[in-house]
Amino acid sequence: MSIRSSISPLLRGTASLSHLSKGSFRITRSSSFTSSIKVSTHRYLSTTTNFKMAAQDTPSGKEVQKDDNVITNWVNPSDKSGEFKRQQSTFRSFISSSPGSEFPPEAGRYHLYVSYACPWANRTLIARKLKGLEDIISFSVVHWHMGPKGWRFVTDEEAEQEDVKGEGVVPHEGGLSHLREVYFGVNPEYEGRFTVPVLWDKKGGKIVNNESSEILRMLNSEFNGLIDEPFKSVDLYPEDLRREIDETHEWQYDLINNGVYKSGFATTQEAYERNVKALFEALDRAEKHLADGTEGPYWFGERLTEVDIRLFVTIVRFDPVYVQHFKCNIRDIRSGYPAIHKWMRNLYWNIPAFKDTTNFNHIKFHYTKSHTNINPLSITPLGPVPDILPRWEEVPAVSFRG
Repeated sequence: MSIRSSISPLLRGTASLSHLSKGSFRITRSSSFTSSIKVSTHRYLSTTTNFKMAAQDTPSGKEVQKDDNVITNWVNPSDKSGEFKRQQSTFRSFISSSPGSEFPPEAGRYHLYVSYACPWANRTLIARKLKGLEDIISFSVVHWHMGPKGWRFVTDEEAEQEDVKGEGVVPHEGGLSHLREVYFGVNPEYEGRFTVPVLWDKKGGKIVNNESSEILRMLNSEFNGLIDEPFKSVDLYPEDLRREIDETHEWQYDLINNGVYKSGFATTQEAYERNVKALFEALDRAEKHLADGTEGPYWFGERLTEVDIRLFVTIVRFDPVYVQHFKCNIRDIRSGYPAIHKWMRNLYWNIPAFKDTTNFNHIKFHYTKSHTNINPLSITPLGPVPDILPRWEEVPAVSFRG
């Protein structure tokens, strides 16, 4: 789904995914891709309505200015460094199959509150699908707009609008209007951000965890007793690769996953330049690894791991959002990083868990219409077109070089 265009790729040949040994997949490449791109205006029919309704969630400017800690102040106005500092997650309990666990794995007991716009929440949706947990863990998706009150749930009317709808985009079943009410229902004195994902225990009425990296690990291992092959054998955190996975996460999280935010939310030139340079140095490092350091389609060769998930959610948003909105424009992915570009499109086009959980409407509208400190007029750019290139097509500059 695109907010700007309808893409009609004409496939010659097929792309298929077949399960192999533990935690791995085989990719069958299609012979060629051609595409026709037709800019369409019907996608915008509900945009004005959506934004008017979203604006109702925003207090007046005077009310916002009273509080230096409103959720849309990504950098505290009193912090002269201009640095974006990410809040630590608060709820850190675990679903565990160990005897006596407060949160044992049970089908139908747990629910994920997520946003399609948020890369951290997107991680958990990908893992949920890769592990075959669709019938075991339910999920629902908030509206793409974030105001000073945080994420909000859609109304019945909004859930059917073209630029909002998607799998799981439904009103809160208990009638709540905002995700913050879920947090306050558990802790009325809660003072942190109202982040997604939230792993919710429907049976106990509790938040189990709101740290995406930990939810990812739970989904990978703790429900194996409830699922069948081939999902059980999908191991996103294999024991023999754990040291390398953790080492990779350490630099990718700080410099890439969080690096785009540290660049985009910086409020001083110095903070921006320092972080955007570090971001592109890390992308150069990732490019070199994928070009020279692996013989397979994934970060660790033939084995799909959580490194692929955690890096993908940032890279797939890079050209549509981070290049222009967060000023990460030293290079883009499609013309500047051929190995990363190939790796990303392999995941998107050949493994449904990645494509099916990527919603470019929510991604584009959230960033450009929620971050009014960056984009005060809330105008959403049309490009790039398409949001993601077909599997075997390149931009002209890359095709020429080839």
